[in-house]
Formats: sequence, C-alpha cells, structure tokens
Amino acid sequence: MIAWFDCSSGVAGDMLLAALVDAGVDIATMQAAVDAVSPEPVRLRSETVHRGGLRATRIHVEAPESTSHRRWADIRDLLADAALEPSVRELAVAAFTRLAESEALVHGTDPGEVHFHEVGALDAIADVVGFAAGFQSLGLDHVTASPVAVGSGTVRTHHGLLPVPAPAVVELFRDVPTHGGGAGVELATPTGAALLTAVVTAFGQQPPMRTRRQAFGAGGRDIPGRPNVVRLLLGEPADSADSRPPATAAVVMEANVDDLDPRLWPVVLSKLLAAGASDAWLVPILMKKGRPGHTLCVLADTEVADRLRAIMFTETTTIGVRETPVRKRALSRAEHSVDVDGQQIRVKTATLDGVLVNAQPEYDDVAAAAASTGRPVKQVLAAATAAIRQAGLAP
Repeated sequence: MIAWFDCSSGVAGDMLLAALVDAGVDIATMQAAVDAVSPEPVRLRSETVHRGGLRATRIHVEAPESTSHRRWADIRDLLADAALEPSVRELAVAAFTRLAESEALVHGTDPGEVHFHEVGALDAIADVVGFAAGFQSLGLDHVTASPVAVGSGTVRTHHGLLPVPAPAVVELFRDVPTHGGGAGVELATPTGAALLTAVVTAFGQQPPMRTRRQAFGAGGRDIPGRPNVVRLLLGEPADSADSRPPATAAVVMEANVDDLDPRLWPVVLSKLLAAGASDAWLVPILMKKGRPGHTLCVLADTEVADRLRAIMFTETTTIGVRETPVRKRALSRAEHSVDVDGQQIRVKTATLDGVLVNAQPEYDDVAAAAASTGRPVKQVLAAATAAIRQAGLAP
C-alpha cells in the first residue's frame, strides 16, 4: 500500500495524527505507545469536526499542566527506555533528531542540549510517538506528499515573535517544495515538518494510484476560506504504464573542464561516487580555440548536492557548475552473492513490478576473484554469469 499526504493547507503534528485515525488506525495503538513513553498521564481523544465544509477528525491531547522544558537528551532517554516496537522507536527518534538539529542550527546550540519548550511539551511528545505507532501499523511501501503550504506573518514562541515560516521549519523543509499558501498565519509547525520529512521520500503531485481510502486530519482552528486539514490518500500503485517506479527529485550538475591533468579524473569520479552521487561520468568535448576537454556530469539526489558541488570545485579546476533539476526513477534493487572457485561475488538484481529484469555481477569482485585464482577476468566473469543462472537469479 502507498500513501500521499496532501499538505496544500499546511501540516502540524496533531493534524497528521488525526489523519491516521481518520484513515482507520486504532487510536488505542497510538495510546499504548504514548503511555509507554510519557512520564505523566496523557490521553488521546478524537472527535469529528468540520473544517472549510469538510468532515474531518481532530485529536485532542489531554495532559496535565507541565513546566518541564526537556532537552533532546532527556527525550531520547525516555524513548530508549520505553517498551516500543523497534520501528516505532526509530521513527520517533528520527523525528525528534530532525527537530533538535534544526533548532540547534537556527539558535546556535548543540542538538543534545536543545530545550524544546513547546516541542518538548507532553502534547508534542504524544504527537510524535502516537504518529510513529500509527504510521508503522499501516505497513506502507511508499509515501509521498504534495508541496507544503507554510503560511506567512509572525508567530509567538518561547523565543518571542518569529517570522513565519519559523526558522526551524525552513531548515526542516530544506530542498522540499513549499509555498506561502495565501494565508497570513502559521500553517506548518516544526513537529509537523519533522514528522512529514521523516517518512516522505518524494514531494510532488499525487502519484498514479488506485485510491482505497481518503482521510482528513483537522487542525485546531477553522481558518476562513480554506479547509485547515491534512488529507491522506491510501491505495495501491496504478496498473500498466502507471505502475512505473516512483519519480524522486534529483539534480544533474555539469562543468566543462579543459585544463585538468587527465590522470586525476578517475580520482574525481571515485570521490563523487563515494560521497553519494547516483552516477558520475565524463563526456569528451571540443572547447573554444579547438582545445579538447571534458564535461563532468554528476547525477545526485538533491539532499547531497551541496556536498558533491564542493567536490567538483575543490577537486577540479572548474569555477562554475550548471545545475538542472530532474526527476529520477529507479528500479527496486537487491544484492545477492554467488560462489566462483571459492570466491564470493556480489550480484546486483533489479525488479519491475515484482518481476526480475536485470542481474549483474559486481565487476570489482570479479576482478578480485580473477587475481586470487590466477584465472583470466573474462573466464571468471563467464563463470559468475553461469552461477547467476544456476542460482535462479537471471531474468
């Protein structure tokens, strides 16, 4: 099953929690996880409300007044000691880690010492842990979301008045498509931003899918002119051509170079791939004044673009990099191994709609096996290919 979050009216922790309940997640599952973590009694209660003419579910977090301003280190200890499923704990830790790192960055502090204030209150702990438990219970295969409305204006926080979107929200949504949403109020909260970016793998239009359920999670306010809800669509990938692998945001970075010692290119390509590039390659070109040169091309996910750009500048002689946003589709992949003369050779396989379409031995392993056994590389490659067929890994 796949999911798409529609955040065209914003996102907050309680709205995400409510969307899961509206989609059929048992609130008792969330309550049990909250009880395992919260140092004080906290109760989750749902009600049906209307937002902008839409029926929606709202979640109330009923907790005693608390003046505790817990640090990230304190919350991490609560999560570590709680009787939670490992996947639930991991998601909750990931969300709070993102919160701590964003707060530390904008306020110039250490993440472990961040005092969450509003985010560390009991209701926000309930939002994060409850969402983690509910989300994991769905067993989703792929999660995407729309561009996020963040609002505008100012919001009062523990630190005083801050611009909207709040600085921490901006950091959490770095490289995520966002927009003001046409409202002079806060539409996206740090908790909502942290949870959303912890589970979503791509942002864009609704993917091709057969929708099975539509759910609405309400915010606390009924904002005039817009439904203050997060909408959640659940279903399966569409059939036929629409079942192609989901597209993710990527970037192609290019630089023309004609004055680099060509012996350095293998090192440059290796460093780019080691730093997270999906691919890196050279294209021979003829530059001005008839000089031979190369175009260095790098394909990468947007979150590692800064790191790779720095390598292009420091490891080559270029003084400029062209960048083109692209959409990348990748097949589902797995790694296996086969035995050739006592040597283990890794095999990368790829599937489309659950059908094996490609299987290739890892060339570095083939070369290492050839060197170890004294056989020609072409013989070891042929033996590896035969072993792949015998193992039932060939398409």
